[in-house]
Amino acid sequence: MIKPLFYRSLTLLLVAPAILLLMTLTLGLTGISDRILVSMAEQTLQEVKKSLATQIHDPSALEAAIQLRKQEIYSSYGLDKPWFYRMFQMVIRIATFDLGRTRVIKSFTGSQEVSEIILERIPNTILLVTIPLIFSAIAGILIGVKVASRPGTLLDRLTSYLSVISYTLPSWWIGIVLIILLGFYVKIFPVSGMYSIPPPSGALSRILDLIWHSILPFTTLVIVQIGGWVYSARMIVLNIAQEDYVNAARARGLPEDIVRRRYILRVAAPPIVTNIVLGLSGSLGGAIITETIFGWYGMGSLYYQAIMTLEENLLIALTYIYTLIYISARIILEVMYLALDPRVRY
Repeated sequence: MIKPLFYRSLTLLLVAPAILLLMTLTLGLTGISDRILVSMAEQTLQEVKKSLATQIHDPSALEAAIQLRKQEIYSSYGLDKPWFYRMFQMVIRIATFDLGRTRVIKSFTGSQEVSEIILERIPNTILLVTIPLIFSAIAGILIGVKVASRPGTLLDRLTSYLSVISYTLPSWWIGIVLIILLGFYVKIFPVSGMYSIPPPSGALSRILDLIWHSILPFTTLVIVQIGGWVYSARMIVLNIAQEDYVNAARARGLPEDIVRRRYILRVAAPPIVTNIVLGLSGSLGGAIITETIFGWYGMGSLYYQAIMTLEENLLIALTYIYTLIYISARIILEVMYLALDPRVRY
């Protein structure tokens, strides 16, 4: 199966350049890239004009100096060349992981290297988004499998109603409610930020302070995610449990635990694993709304900042990284399918 997997992986890898090309065409053909750079070049030129006005008092000489500096500034921003030349150069650099520098956004240490900014945000996103997703997935799957074995009971109906409510609740609304109740009225948890001001000095104190600040956003994400996991696991297991081969296994007198483990969960594993792996890969992109509401410096808030400040270099780099994460997840799934479902080999 190595050869089919190789060709399958190669096909998936072609998604990355396609996404980069699509985003480049979007930024270029719509004129967004040119407008961003022209705006930034004009801001720089205004500062230069003020500086030159204090040095040159002859109007004609001042205008000539301004025009010369304008050409230099526009050339430094790449505006003296067509957009496709500039954008495709950027794409080639990013595709080879030369992510470049930002113009406005900086890292916590003051660096403007895109790679450093992203690397320092990923652990924050894992703590805030990935860990709640893992917790929600494990709890939701266990609850969903449990209630699916007792369809039609009061517990099954109650769990179904609660899971639908949880799935439909918007994260921003839950976050605001928790902030108002537990942050302002009861005043148990902090309402924003990752650390107290000023932050604790000791390593253990900083870890505990970080955990304390993450409780509200953690709870928000668990509340809005666990319902979807419960409902999907319940439906998958419930549909499989009604198959003829499951009824035949029960008719042979096999214990319910063996029927559930060998005949139900084994078949239900591929779709459940698919949801988990794709969910984990998607969680690395962050939760834009939740991170913004709680002032959490993760990948989601970074993407939001890149959009608001029109950091085209950072936007393309983040999109490229998200694409690679998704491709890696798909390749992992292709391998896992072979172990979970022998029918895939044929």
